[in-house]
Amino acid sequence: MSQGVVQTVTGAVDPGELGFTLPAEHFYGNRRGSEIEDLTAAWPLVDEAVLDHEVAEFMKRGGRCVVDTTPACLGRNPGGLRSLSQRTGLMIVMATGWYTDSSVPPDDHLERRTVGSLAEQLTREIVEGVGEEGIRPGVIGEFGATNEWLSPIEERIHRASSQAHRATGVPLSTHALGCDVGRAQLDLFDAEGVDLAKVAIGHCDSWPVLDYWLEIASRGAFVQLDLLSFRSGAYETRLVQLVAEMVDRGFAEQLLLSHDMSSSREMTSFGGAGLTHVADRFLPLLGEHGIDEDILETITSRNPARFLEMPAPGAA
Repeated sequence: MSQGVVQTVTGAVDPGELGFTLPAEHFYGNRRGSEIEDLTAAWPLVDEAVLDHEVAEFMKRGGRCVVDTTPACLGRNPGGLRSLSQRTGLMIVMATGWYTDSSVPPDDHLERRTVGSLAEQLTREIVEGVGEEGIRPGVIGEFGATNEWLSPIEERIHRASSQAHRATGVPLSTHALGCDVGRAQLDLFDAEGVDLAKVAIGHCDSWPVLDYWLEIASRGAFVQLDLLSFRSGAYETRLVQLVAEMVDRGFAEQLLLSHDMSSSREMTSFGGAGLTHVADRFLPLLGEHGIDEDILETITSRNPARFLEMPAPGAA
């Protein structure tokens, strides 16, 4: 029995129970008002029967756990996540925190508040839970940067998240899209005393540069590829080659794989890849590239368990 736990929406579980885990998905997103090219990307995932089907397909492929990295400002639904978990048997880890500068609700007044007060809010959610049911988050995220740098508000969010992590041991999952801002995130986390082994730098597959991935991994953080269902052709081939290179260099234990599913159009019921693209497409491609089953098990099961493990309640 592990000394730590993974906090799911139905309670704490032993990390060894997780199995195949997707570390960055969004069951109940709300992206209305964000800058999106296709309005269908804003369709929320609200049909329980469709959600149950998507989960069932993932579980048929050995799936056991999904991390929903949706912060409250993007439509987090604690009750919905618990109900989904209870109906399907899927373990679900819920997030807390804020997303990026442009998504912060004005009523939160982050520009007026101290880092300490923000950290206290996050810590309170982690310790006491959310809402009347007291559903407890098991990850802080997804939070990050809109650009190649951290804005003052985003820096404040990162520092508050770091302090809440230090108080509770809850892991950190970041948003670092289309650039190498993960470097700046790691520098800030390091300065704040964060355990970098509990950090996943998100969207690394949107910046497929080996030196960037190597720096993240060599500093002890996770290289999270979480846009895999959006990539095909030569781009996907490059990602497979980079993952194989990371494995060859001894960094298999620093890799995480997911889809970032966040709208109806991305579900299999509406013609998307759903929660099964990693299992059906990406893992077989890695196998064809010479990565054996034990390494794939490390990447999909053991790594998420290590990332998500936190001190048992009252032990942080």
